[in-house]
Amino acid sequence: MHPRRSAQEVLLCDLCETIPLQSHCELCNTNLCKACVGEHLSDSSKRHNVVPFLQRKVTPNYPKCPKHPDKHCELHCEECNIPVCITCVSSGKHKGHDMSDILEKLGAKTESLQKDLEELETRIYPRYEEMASNVQTEKAELETNYGKLTTVADQQGEILHREITAIVNRRKSGIAEMKTKHLDALNKNTEEITQKMAELKQIMSDLKSILKSNDVSLTSTYKSRNSEFRTLPPKVRVTLPSLSPQKINKDQLNEMFGSLSPLSINTEHGDTMKSAEAVSSPPVKPLLDEPRVTATIDTGYSYLYSVSCLSEDQVWTHGDNETMKLLNLQSKLLTSIQTKSGREPTDIAVTRDGDLVYTDTSNNTVNLIKNKQIQTVITLQGWRPGYVCCTAGNNLLVTMESDDRKPSKVVRYSGSTEKQSIQFDDQGRPLYSSDNNNKYLSENKNLDICVADFTARAVVVVNQSGKLRFRYTGHPSNTEQSFDPFGITTDSQSHILTADGNNRRIHILDQDGQFLRYIHCHLDYPWGLCVDIRDNLFVAEYYTAKVKKIQYL
Repeated sequence: MHPRRSAQEVLLCDLCETIPLQSHCELCNTNLCKACVGEHLSDSSKRHNVVPFLQRKVTPNYPKCPKHPDKHCELHCEECNIPVCITCVSSGKHKGHDMSDILEKLGAKTESLQKDLEELETRIYPRYEEMASNVQTEKAELETNYGKLTTVADQQGEILHREITAIVNRRKSGIAEMKTKHLDALNKNTEEITQKMAELKQIMSDLKSILKSNDVSLTSTYKSRNSEFRTLPPKVRVTLPSLSPQKINKDQLNEMFGSLSPLSINTEHGDTMKSAEAVSSPPVKPLLDEPRVTATIDTGYSYLYSVSCLSEDQVWTHGDNETMKLLNLQSKLLTSIQTKSGREPTDIAVTRDGDLVYTDTSNNTVNLIKNKQIQTVITLQGWRPGYVCCTAGNNLLVTMESDDRKPSKVVRYSGSTEKQSIQFDDQGRPLYSSDNNNKYLSENKNLDICVADFTARAVVVVNQSGKLRFRYTGHPSNTEQSFDPFGITTDSQSHILTADGNNRRIHILDQDGQFLRYIHCHLDYPWGLCVDIRDNLFVAEYYTAKVKKIQYL
C-alpha cells in the first residue's frame, strides 16, 4: 500500500504528509492541502498553477527523464532504444532518429513481458521441474547400476589375471632352467681355465729355479711348453635367450574381456553426441625429423582409393572393383567381401566394434558388414552418400551430394537415425563445395569434424556443433603448387593429416590448422589415409595400389 494512504484510502498532502489533500499544482504535479498551498506558491523559482484537486487535468503516467528530472519522457528513440523528453529531442543528439510514442512502446513491451511470463509459468518452468525430478531419480540409481558394471569387470579381470599369471609363471620357470644351464657351462669353463693357470704357475716356478741354480744339466734338458699355452682354451660363448612378446592386439583383448558400450550424452537438443568414457590424456609424442616406411602392402587393385585400420597389422582396403579386402602387413589376403549391389563402394570405415561400413552411391545406401553379413542401415532419397567415418561416440559421419546440386553436407547418424546436419556457416554460406568429389572426412580427438574438400582445395574444420573453426588451403609460403587434398585422418595428438595427392606428400597440421611438417617418404599419389591405435600412418597410393605403413611420431 502507498505510504500516504490510510486504511480508508484517504489521499494526503505531498508536503506535510498528514493532512488530506485539497489542491493540485499541475505544473509541479504536486498534491497539496489548504495549509501548504501558500508555502508551495512561495517558491518563486518555478511557475505554478494550483487548482482544486478534482478539477486537475489527468495526464498519462509518463516516466521522468533521467537526464532532465523536471521533464517527462513522452517519446521513445528507436535508434538509441531509450525514452526521451522534449528537451532531449531539441538538444540535437537524436537528430534524424525515428521516434515513437512512449506509452505505445511501453504497452507493447508490457504485453510481450506478459506473454513471456505466461509461457515461463505454464510451459517452460514445469518442464524444467520434470527434468530435475528425472535427473534426481537417475542419480539415485547411479551407484547401483554402475556398481553392477564394476562387479562384472572385476570378475572378468580376475579370470584373465589368473590366466596371465599362469602364463607368466611358465615363462619364468623356463627362464630359471635356462639360467641354471648357462651357469653350469660357465662353471665348467672356469674349471678348465683354472687348471691351465695352475700348470702355468708351476712351469714359471720351475723356470725361476733353473735360472737361479745355473745348473747346466737342467738348462740343457729344459723343453719349452710355451707353444702349448699360446693357444688359449676355448671360451664358452652362450647366447642369452630372448623373450619376444607378441604385439598385443587390443581389439582381440577387448573382445576377450567383453565390450563396454560408450556412454553418450546428448547435447545441443540431442544433435551432438559426446563420448564420456574416462580416458587419460595421451602422452606427448614429438614428430620425427625423418619419417620412415616400415611396411608395404600390395593390394592387387589397379587403382586404390581407401584404407581403414582394423588393427596394427590388418587393414581394410577398397579400389576399382566391387571387392573390399582385409590384408595383413605381408600382403596376405585374410578376407574379401563384395558389395551387395555388385558395384564398387565409394568409401569404407571400421567401427569401434571392428565391423566394416561402406557407402554405395549406385543405390544411395550406407551398409554395415557384421560377421560377413551385409546389412543396409541407411537408404537416402534425393541425396547420394559419399565418404564415411566412425566417431568416438560410435556414430557415423557421412558426406552427401544432392541430386539437384544443393551444397554438399555432412550428416551424423546414430544407427539409422539422423542426429545432425552440417551444411552452412553462421552467415548462411555453404561450408562445402556442391559436388561430392573426394570429400574424405575424419573426427579429431577434440570432436572437430575435418573434411578434405578437393574441389574447394581446402581442409574445412568445424566443431562438434557444426560451427566453422577454420579452412586450411595449403602452406602459406607455397604459391607455385596447388593444394590438392584427398584423404584425411587424425591421431592421438589431435594432429590433422591430409594427403596432397598431386604433390606427393602429406601435410601435418595441429588441431587449430597451423602447418607443422610434410611427410614425403617417396610417396606416389597418396590418396586414402588412416592411423592405427599406435599412431602409425597407413597411406593408400592411388596408382601403385600399395599401402605404405609410415612411422612419423
